[in-house]
Order: sequence, then C-alpha cells, then structure tokens
Amino acid sequence: MIRKFILTAAAVVGLAAPVLAEPLAKDVFGHAPGPTAGAPVAVGSYSRGCVSGAVALPESGPTWQAMRLSRNRNWGHPELVGFVMGLSNAATKLGWRGLYVGDMSQSRGGPMLTGHASHQLGLDADIWMLPPASLNLSPAQREKISSVSVVARNGLGLSQHWTPSHAALIQTAAMDARVDRIFLDAAIKVEMCRMNGNRGAWLQKLRPTPNHDYHFHIRMNCPAGSPGCLNPATPVAQLSGNDNGCGAALQELAYRANPSTRPKGKSDPNYRHPRSFRLSEMPRQCQAIGTAR
Repeated sequence: MIRKFILTAAAVVGLAAPVLAEPLAKDVFGHAPGPTAGAPVAVGSYSRGCVSGAVALPESGPTWQAMRLSRNRNWGHPELVGFVMGLSNAATKLGWRGLYVGDMSQSRGGPMLTGHASHQLGLDADIWMLPPASLNLSPAQREKISSVSVVARNGLGLSQHWTPSHAALIQTAAMDARVDRIFLDAAIKVEMCRMNGNRGAWLQKLRPTPNHDYHFHIRMNCPAGSPGCLNPATPVAQLSGNDNGCGAALQELAYRANPSTRPKGKSDPNYRHPRSFRLSEMPRQCQAIGTAR
C-alpha cells in the first residue's frame, strides 16, 4: 500500500514538473535580447500581448528625454514612437521645453518584470507631469529625478504644480485620432471638464484612474497592419449619447470626500496579475516572438 502511494505521488510530481519548469512570460519578455525584425505588429491585448518589429524612442531628442533608462522601456510600435515625438514638439508650442517620457514598452512588449499590468503592445506611454527644466540630463540624473503630483494631497483638487499648459498638453493628446484613451486622476478630469464647459467628445477619452497624478498614460488605438491586436474596451467613437464622463469624475471626487458613500464593489476572484502568466498562457504568436533568436 505504501509502495503504491509512493509510486502514485512520484507520477503526480512527474506530471507537474514540466508545468512548474515552464518560464513566466515576464522573465522571457523582460530579458529579451532586443526587438524582432520585420514589419511592426501588435499582438493580443494591452494586458496580455506583445509587439514585433518595435523601435526605440531615442534616449534623447531635441524635445524629449526618455527617463529611467535602466528599465529599458523606451520601446514601442512605430505609431507610438512617432506620436510621442510629435507630442513633445507640440509641448514646445505650449511653453514647455519638451517632454520627460516615462515607461513605454519593452523591446518585444509582453509582461514586465515589475510594475505595469498593461504596456504590453507597444502602444502605451507615460508622460511625466514635470515640465523639463533641462533636456540634457545624464543617465544617472534620469534615475534620480522624480515627477511632481498635480493633485492636492486630499485628492479633491489640483496642486500648485498644475498649470493651464498641462491642460493644453492633455487636450492636444486627447484630440489626436490615433489616441484611444488617456488615464489620469479624477481631479484632473474634473478640471478639464470645468475648463471646457463639459463640452467636447474628446473628454470621453480621459479616464479617471488611481495613481495617475504624477503622469498621464496615453493608450493608442490598435494600428493598421495588426489584425491580432485586440482592444476589449468599447472604442470611444462607438460610445453613444452625450456622456463625456464628466459626471462620473465628479462623483469620484464626492466618494473621496465622503468614503462611506462609495458603493462596495466586488473584486474578480479569477483576476491574476499579468506578471503571473506563464509563456503558454500568452497568445501563440507572442510565444514565438518572445523566444525568437
């Protein structure tokens, strides 16, 4: 009987061993040697996907600097890289020297070793709220400098760091047809709605999101030539009615002022952070992209 139990246990361990030995997708993509060659293609969804043929945003340019270079996250689909360069030039016309650009994607996208759940398709970029004082920062300086929060400590309004040029920059980004949505703090959206009299279809693109007061997160639409790129959220252009989300942003501030009034939501018991995905759980094309030599 004991012998039978031992043999059965050994068989179970033998079956489980290959599964346990399978690498995490974050380790495969986080240590990829560089981008794959070929035409740029975004595959999968923003939180479970990858990008082939990515290009790097140069570490420094005439109107931008990529920050936190040690993370090697200044990569993206050419559509994103071109957009960021253009937005940085537009920033100079609004009184800024350019932009400090935070995390974009890894060289092949995919789950990251730390941090983000999204940023996997080469179509996301974080833009710092800190107007550049210099565009000649050394790599070491870019590791130490931090952005600033434009939201007050109580979360109910904006801080002294907020300026009309912040609003103009965000509006410029939101009005670009290539942009799907922009994640930022609810207090920022409320101010953007107030400044525009709650008018403008582009306001729908501004999505209140916690922890987006030091930067705003731009998400591009799936680009042409990427049929396997999926956006599970309803495209802004398909949203009906005149609801631009301004009322919901105001309600979020009301909940912050009086937390006891916030409805209790249910968490998804099946949710897993993308950093827990095994390589086999990624889209099949991403499995090939992640392991390509």
